[in-house]
Amino acid sequence: MKLVYSRQAVGDLKRIAEYYRSEASPFVARAIGQRIEDVIARIAISPESAPRVSQRSNVRTAAVIRYPFRIFYRVQTDRIEILHIRHTSRRPF
Repeated sequence: MKLVYSRQAVGDLKRIAEYYRSEASPFVARAIGQRIEDVIARIAISPESAPRVSQRSNVRTAAVIRYPFRIFYRVQTDRIEILHIRHTSRRPF
């Protein structure tokens, strides 16, 4: 299935990378980025495996293990839309 990133998701990724590069280190920023990419690759292989968001039944959420982020996405007929990448301390959606 084709992966499509929303404008919001692209912005989320940029903000995450910028924050961790400046507040931690480039190594930490790369590690988090790689882990997010790994989870998205898992979503592409098995998009129905993550639980649905209770308030929005067409949206699913996958945890980024080891890091405090969740990836929100929607499965369409021919594509997977990555909607948001959110820190777990923030409002869910």
